[in-house]
Amino acid sequence: MTLTDGVRFTSSAVRTLAGSVRANAAGALRHSQIDADITAYDPLDAATAAQPHEAYRRLHAGGRVHYSPKRRVWILNRLDDVRAAARDDVSLSSAEGPTLLRLRTPILVSLDGEKHARQRRQVLPAFTKAALDSWRPIIDRLATETVHEVLTNPGCDVMQRLAIPMPVRLIAQLLGVPDTDVDDFRRWSESSVQITNVALTAGGARKLANSLRGSWAMHCYFKEQFAVGGLKGSNTILGRLLAENEAGSLPDHELFYFAMLLLLAGNETTTNLLGGMFDTLAAHPDQYDRLRAHPELVPMAVEELVRYLSPAQNVHRTALKDYRIGDVTIPAGARIMLSIAAANRDPRAFDEPDAFRVDRNPTQHMAFGFGAHLCIGAQLTRMEAQAVLRELVTQVSRISVVGMPKWSTNSLLRGPTRLAVRLAPA
Repeated sequence: MTLTDGVRFTSSAVRTLAGSVRANAAGALRHSQIDADITAYDPLDAATAAQPHEAYRRLHAGGRVHYSPKRRVWILNRLDDVRAAARDDVSLSSAEGPTLLRLRTPILVSLDGEKHARQRRQVLPAFTKAALDSWRPIIDRLATETVHEVLTNPGCDVMQRLAIPMPVRLIAQLLGVPDTDVDDFRRWSESSVQITNVALTAGGARKLANSLRGSWAMHCYFKEQFAVGGLKGSNTILGRLLAENEAGSLPDHELFYFAMLLLLAGNETTTNLLGGMFDTLAAHPDQYDRLRAHPELVPMAVEELVRYLSPAQNVHRTALKDYRIGDVTIPAGARIMLSIAAANRDPRAFDEPDAFRVDRNPTQHMAFGFGAHLCIGAQLTRMEAQAVLRELVTQVSRISVVGMPKWSTNSLLRGPTRLAVRLAPA
């Protein structure tokens, strides 16, 4: 099943989802067969997904491994266990995708072994230090423009004015999408990313179909761009990788998969981080004042923000064989949730984990993953967040939230969906 199968891919994926629903009903384990803590924690519950931290505290108070009968998923919540699982690509497979739904795609995050290593090697030229440095002027310009937009519109929704448009505009430019096509690109992107929040329900099947239609529209767009040759020789990520393609090392369909990876891994997560940044700094004015007094702390503060917010809340793996953690054996074939957000607030690893401190420097956090699947675009996300934060500490004396923020109910990617703010000029 590949994205290039078009409509057949959409209908096949929906059938896969329906089959997963039937398997979920038919194959439930009896509690007596499980030696982990049985938990009522439901990551797909909307209220829990929006505000999950009390649930994480309950997980931390229990054992190393929990089992959710409702979702038939085994849950790891401690930093050491999550790091070990993320590193163990021999015992735990990524091939069924990062979400609870088992869905195979040809994108980097859903590949194992040599296929993963080969595709990662092919796209690494887009993320060298020289390549990243070449994007810095674009990032700084977008940060200046979008912070000014929020500053001059008191009470506006920072998600619509900054957190959503900045990463979308950046990725569009990096991929070579012209300004005239950015609105279409954003709409397709928002549809495509819904695949991260699909549940095993009839409604989930409809959402999956919509996501795949957005992916297919984007595939057709890039296929046309590749055909007319407009990207070849351009100073874009795809332009550079197309140079490799001329030598026969990177076919067009893999370039498209890379574009989708940027959207899934670098767009929504950055949006969540930027929106969450405004909410966090507004809630901690003492820490913001310290940051303004010591702007050299900006890189450290961004690391603390990604730990504290965990824009990507979790990732899933499938056990290729019985997987043992302490006294618990997770059976082969089981779906395992690596709770990144819970690990990032593990009291065994972080002093006062629910506190936000700009000088913490939490270098062991899991926000960008670990091991072979360490996020390839992590540095790009850091650059965007640092650029916005530098602009804030020089231009803004206080950040205030107006009204009640609204947070996403996506169990995988968490961030504000509406956040009205007022910025006081410095």
